[in-house]
Amino acid sequence: MIRPMIQAVFARDLPASRAVPPSGATARLTVFGAAVMAYLAVFALALSFTAGRLADQWAADLAQTTTLRLAATVGQADEQIATALRLLQQTPGVAGARALTPDEQAALLIPWFGPDPVLDGLPVPQLIEVTAGSPAYDAEGLRQRLAGELPGAILDEHDRWRAPLIQAASALRLLALVSAGLMLAATAAMITLAANASLATNDQAIGVLRLVGARDVYIAQGFVRRFTRRGFVGSTAGACLGGITIALLPDPAPNGLLTGFGFEGVGWLALLSVPLLISVIAFLATLSATDRKLRKEI
Repeated sequence: MIRPMIQAVFARDLPASRAVPPSGATARLTVFGAAVMAYLAVFALALSFTAGRLADQWAADLAQTTTLRLAATVGQADEQIATALRLLQQTPGVAGARALTPDEQAALLIPWFGPDPVLDGLPVPQLIEVTAGSPAYDAEGLRQRLAGELPGAILDEHDRWRAPLIQAASALRLLALVSAGLMLAATAAMITLAANASLATNDQAIGVLRLVGARDVYIAQGFVRRFTRRGFVGSTAGACLGGITIALLPDPAPNGLLTGFGFEGVGWLALLSVPLLISVIAFLATLSATDRKLRKEI
């Protein structure tokens, strides 16, 4: 039964579609509902893509950079920094190392102490940013060398920061995908209700068609074609509107959570999947509703 239904959807002209009386209310409901769900699904997909890029970016950035923390020793800070930089430059796998300036270190404390952190008189440790090369350096070997020449120096590979960030971004991506799935499920329920309403409205017409010799496949073709095309038209409009809305969104702050929200490059092709999925859902939902209705009428 699937094959004749598919042929009915793509047929240029189908007599069965003209034989089934139109129903204005369900037609408008199907088109509008499919458009709204497609519009929301586009945003869910955009959030999923954005969260995926954030997870990859955070993982890459934190994996390539390491922080070396030197204990603040009065009168020996410059000597410790010079020694640390010398050791790092001599370590295979270290692509670069630089000591953070006092202003850069103060900027790191702004989220906790405000824009004007008072650091005078405090033994603020000196931070050195270490960039890993390819292949990366031996962290354990570097720690042993630091322990011999710079007691108290701590090499922080950001593992405790990296894992929660990646987990949060992955959870956000999963949430977006689940949301998109729920929207598609709601679309299926909406189209099923609209198809059942249309079938109930045309109950007498279906009986007359049977009296004149129409087979159930012939009757079902008209309903399946109509609702599948309505779902496609509505979802295409909603997906296009969603894509335009995302493209016109203002750029957030450079360091904001949703920096780069939306699609990039070939990711825009994901928009094509929304009308396709909703059309398939409309096809299967209408086919199932029609089959149940016609079987009951036998």
